[in-house]
Amino acid sequence: MLSASGAVERVLTPEMVEQAVTRASEQLALDGKRVLVIIPDATRTAPIPLLFRLLNATLGPRTTALDYLIALGTHPPMPAAAIEQLVGMPAAERRERYPRTQIFNHAWDDPAQLVTIGTIPADEAAALTDGLLRDAVPVTLNKRILDYDHVIICGPVFPHEVAGFSGGAKYLFPGIAGPDIINFTHWLGALVTSMHTIGVQDTPVRRIIHRGADFVPRPLTCIALVMDGTTLRGMYIGDHLEAFAAAAELSGALNITWFDRPFQRVLSCPAPQYDDLWTAAKAMYKTEPVIADGGEVIIYAPHLTEVSFTHGALIDQVGYHVRDYFLKQWARFGNLPGSILAHSTHVKGMGSYDAPSGVETPRIQVTLATGIPEERCRRINLGYADYRAIDPAAWADREDQGILYVPHAGEVLYRLR
Repeated sequence: MLSASGAVERVLTPEMVEQAVTRASEQLALDGKRVLVIIPDATRTAPIPLLFRLLNATLGPRTTALDYLIALGTHPPMPAAAIEQLVGMPAAERRERYPRTQIFNHAWDDPAQLVTIGTIPADEAAALTDGLLRDAVPVTLNKRILDYDHVIICGPVFPHEVAGFSGGAKYLFPGIAGPDIINFTHWLGALVTSMHTIGVQDTPVRRIIHRGADFVPRPLTCIALVMDGTTLRGMYIGDHLEAFAAAAELSGALNITWFDRPFQRVLSCPAPQYDDLWTAAKAMYKTEPVIADGGEVIIYAPHLTEVSFTHGALIDQVGYHVRDYFLKQWARFGNLPGSILAHSTHVKGMGSYDAPSGVETPRIQVTLATGIPEERCRRINLGYADYRAIDPAAWADREDQGILYVPHAGEVLYRLR
């Protein structure tokens, strides 16, 4: 590890971050090299403006190129104004201070921007996934990585519904990946289920991600961050495996809240950084484990008016269903992208489907109190509530009544002991 700092009770000040980044950058042989930094988009809380300035200050003068690639996965490209907010600097100031630095959006669905760097064979994929999937996995990434001598992954680690924890090489897959490995890993996560994945370090999806990273033909350095709300409490710089493992350990201590008994109703209010249900559904994923059988989670987000800016049409076609609804009708659904089916099952949650009768029985009820119209909510098989009839303040401090209120939902996981 080039640099490591983090503890539950410790706050990392900007001065401490600067010292760590400077110390680590001095140990990297990057003089005269072209360096690409992979950073998250606005759906992750992290001090990216601070890291942007520090990396440019420490590495900019030494490198022949220092550029940034936003790990969008399948999220929409960020417009110029959003990028300015992400890195904490207006474009005009960037051009003046760092005239050689460029910032790129990833484009997962543009074959001209992708390159296949290898393939995980079917038998190896079966071993890594405990036999859940037995398909060969093309390892496809944004081809910009080939234009650089060194890749730095910089981003936070949180409990995650698909991979167990986000961060590390997950900023490669799906961060800057192509559709094949994105669909494979997401459907794999759905087969395991979010309930049995989220907050777990070693998962089948994480194994595929790490195996895919082995094919990257450039040296990888990881800056893994651990957040407590908006407070930085951990930063680990070094080999992506070591940095991720250390960060996930601290994230597990900081970003998981434990309860002794389940709740019958949960009002989960996704943070404003999530602008469609595709991203805001973390309000469901992170609270599902503490909801009692037959209970309900209400996703309260008046600012949401869209299911998915990227995948809305497909989700309207498929709707939201439990995993076995798809597995037991595979001839009908097997040709659809795995990421769509995975999102569907993650939002609907655990449950069962009886094929002969066609009866689907979800474990809990998922209700939207958003700007998405009632007709669309019903059509996609989710409940509807008028957000104007809900006063979030009335839900607070009622845990003894079996009611949980979760403001700023999306990054903290709620679990039963």
